[in-house]
Amino acid sequence: MGRHDLSIIATVTLTCAISLGAAACSQAPAAPTAAEPAHDIKTMMQIIVQPQADVFWKSTGTISDANGTRDLTPTTDAGWLATQSAVATLAEMGVLLKNPAYAEGKGDDWIEYADALTKISLRAQAAAKTHNAEAVMETGSEIYNVCAACHATYQPPVEPEKIPGSSGF
Repeated sequence: MGRHDLSIIATVTLTCAISLGAAACSQAPAAPTAAEPAHDIKTMMQIIVQPQADVFWKSTGTISDANGTRDLTPTTDAGWLATQSAVATLAEMGVLLKNPAYAEGKGDDWIEYADALTKISLRAQAAAKTHNAEAVMETGSEIYNVCAACHATYQPPVEPEKIPGSSGF
């Protein structure tokens, strides 16, 4: 092999190394493992749990306003599926909350709250699947109570002046 051949090999090797290094730098971070959740608890509650709970809760009861009273019960298969999907997500969130990344340092009641969320959500899912509005309403109240009890224990109180749009009262 001549000097020219070695120069070509060195150039190709350097070009490959630079290309691989640039590709490695531009890749997204590695996905978390099963033991490492993708979100911290606050983010998970804000972008997954609360929105799904709202979808579920807004599929029961009535609203009375200047336009009269209207029933929130789903009237289509798609509406019932949205209700069922939302509460299925809550059931899975109950399972996820038992992950050591979330449960570590919490009391035994953390696991009890998570288990209750899953158990009640599965009942609510069955109610939504059979279009049982009364059972959806009942389980919705139970889910609310579990969430409220857990938040009373584990969520730091929010000062009224720190709530967006609050006048401080």
